[in-house]
Amino acid sequence: MRGADPRIVLGLHRSRHERRLLTAALDLGVTALDTSTNYLGFHSHRVLAQASGDLLPKFTLSTKVGYFPGRKHCLNPVRLRASVEQAVSDLGREPDLVFLHNPEHSLREAAPHGRGVLAQACAALDAASVKGLCAAWGVASWNPAPLLNLIDPTTPKPSVLMVRSGLLVGTGAIDAAENLIKAWDLGDRTVWGMSPFGGSADAPVWSRIDPRLFLRDGARFSRVQAAFRTAYHLPRVDYVAVGTDDRDHLGELVDALACEVEERAIEEYRRLLHDHSRGHSA
Repeated sequence: MRGADPRIVLGLHRSRHERRLLTAALDLGVTALDTSTNYLGFHSHRVLAQASGDLLPKFTLSTKVGYFPGRKHCLNPVRLRASVEQAVSDLGREPDLVFLHNPEHSLREAAPHGRGVLAQACAALDAASVKGLCAAWGVASWNPAPLLNLIDPTTPKPSVLMVRSGLLVGTGAIDAAENLIKAWDLGDRTVWGMSPFGGSADAPVWSRIDPRLFLRDGARFSRVQAAFRTAYHLPRVDYVAVGTDDRDHLGELVDALACEVEERAIEEYRRLLHDHSRGHSA
């Protein structure tokens, strides 16, 4: 069952890419890194390789393609392939996983040809994987709903899907993610969550609500730990990518993996979300 053995991916969005953070992650047993071509002002790959190149072989490394300088997003297969090749060059190694980054961003403008555009973009990453430019490829989607009507049995199937997860994700986004998981028939260890705190673990919302009610022994853990652990169940994911430059915060999240989630509380919360959604749409 998903979430039975949760794992952490250290995300480098908003990170300073400091060597000490990667060393701390390894010390804590976090051995997966996630970045993107557009992180750190499109310099993430080069800075990561320069600052911590000798540490990178100790990590499973994922990155993303789809955004280009000038705040442009593009699903052109040629540009995507070139972006993967550039990532390999800048990192000094082939990524273990390359995500198609927020394809819905361009698909809104591709109608009525979105199905073909998405299929060609997926095929480009699939071909890059076959060529050895990456070990596998996936799709990272902030809003997966637009993808649902654009895939069919001929669309190349990703190895991994990354979606938003956590208590601040609306029922529509959760349902869309789960429907996409079913449509692509993704199995265990193939679904990742991201943005478990909705942007910041220091946001006021986490002092106003107490996520510990979703844990079986919540008194032993902090609200931040409870919110993080609950994110593995909204929707159900196997890994959660989370960003931080604070070693203590990362350690707190690692400790949160020992939490046991109260499934009945999660299900009741989801029913409340659906009831609220139906009430607003009536």
